[in-house]
Amino acid sequence: MTTKNSSELHAPAPPKPFWRTELEQMARLGAPIVFTQLAWVAMLTTDTAMIGRLGPDALAGASLSLMVFFLTWVFCFGVIMATAALASQAFGARKPRMVRRVIRQGFWVTIILTVPAMMLFPFTPDLLRAMSQPAHILPYADAYMSTLMWCLMPSIGFAVMRNFISSLNRPAPALWVMLAGVPLNALLDYALIYGNFGLPRLELVGAGIATSAVNWLMFLALLAIAVFRKPFSRYAILGRFWRPDWFQFRQIFRIGLPIAMMSLLEAGFFFSSIFIVGQFGAHAIAATMIALQMPHITFMVPMGLSQAATVRVGQAVGRRDPKGAYRAGWTALAIGLAFMSVMTAIVLTIPETFASIYMDGNHPDSSAVLALAASYLIYAAFFQAADGIQAVAAGALRGLNDTAWPMVIAAFSYWGIGLTTGLALAFWGGFEAAGLWIGFVAGLSAAAFLLTWRFRKLERRGYIPEVEEGETAITA
Repeated sequence: MTTKNSSELHAPAPPKPFWRTELEQMARLGAPIVFTQLAWVAMLTTDTAMIGRLGPDALAGASLSLMVFFLTWVFCFGVIMATAALASQAFGARKPRMVRRVIRQGFWVTIILTVPAMMLFPFTPDLLRAMSQPAHILPYADAYMSTLMWCLMPSIGFAVMRNFISSLNRPAPALWVMLAGVPLNALLDYALIYGNFGLPRLELVGAGIATSAVNWLMFLALLAIAVFRKPFSRYAILGRFWRPDWFQFRQIFRIGLPIAMMSLLEAGFFFSSIFIVGQFGAHAIAATMIALQMPHITFMVPMGLSQAATVRVGQAVGRRDPKGAYRAGWTALAIGLAFMSVMTAIVLTIPETFASIYMDGNHPDSSAVLALAASYLIYAAFFQAADGIQAVAAGALRGLNDTAWPMVIAAFSYWGIGLTTGLALAFWGGFEAAGLWIGFVAGLSAAAFLLTWRFRKLERRGYIPEVEEGETAITA
């Protein structure tokens, strides 16, 4: 019988492989961000499902207003996403004052972007009329936008706060706040849309009130956590709020505007297609909106991974660790591809079941809408993996402050390939709305390939950007 000597018994465990360590770190950071995204889409899905019970015209009108709102939101969100990269780089470089200044200027940018947008939202019906949307659904669009518009500022402010806490590797508070908001939003929807609990029946106006109220409450709750709870309170993000930091202000726009344009190009690709679908009638619009709910839900996972990739890559940049930066990006890409491949198989098995969630089967027009929605979901299944890859690759590139080329890639892929293919098939090929869905597949596949190629090209160069602090003595 053999015995182990003392040195063998106390020998240190072999170190974990770098990829396993990165996978664990990505999961620890990414899981709360992913679930926060899923909670957010659960809120939107609840709104859509409850509005759908009012009938196809109400759903179509609200959907058009939501598209106008969401395009604006996507632009604002894209700009302030620069705060995730900049704050993460500052955290990785151990520059806490720089983290504070980035977030402070993020709030400035939020106000500057959202106030003018909210002043333009009342003109939504005029915009839709100019785009030849069905006249009989415009009153529904106007009613929904009249109250939905008030949630723009708090929702963007919430995103700035989420970027702040995520850059510190502590994204959980945003998840808990969002999870509290989901049932509250559903309760307010049920009360204000249908007139329950003794409240007036406000229908689409009530849906907007519920969404806006909940977004303000969530923003204020997360802000309170960041201001009063450690370790976030140590950064004093509201300290000297009135003092500008023009270097970080310019950095947010320099990095964020291409992100915003890329996001707008992608969202505009989808939403312009939806507006074009309006040429084929209200049923086609309603069916398209229903079919888009499934990929919108599943997309929240790679979108959350994208934000986690931005943080992990950015932190490695701050540490001046190029190998760590690219390892983080590839790890996120692998997770995103695996998840979306599974979702493709699931979507292909339950298109009719999923579509039926969003409409009352007893409504006289529901059968026609649901049949169209189920057919569109088949196309949606085929762009799941590409959609996930392009989202995560873009997030990894943001961590490297590389945003200009992804914007160019987005323009070429979504509009040069995707929309051109969709229009040709819809009108000249006789596919109608289905042709636009084929265009979605083509555009997203092109973007996934080109963005991944861009990330690989930078890796071969060993590229990481400099972490620039600006005039620390003046504005800290």
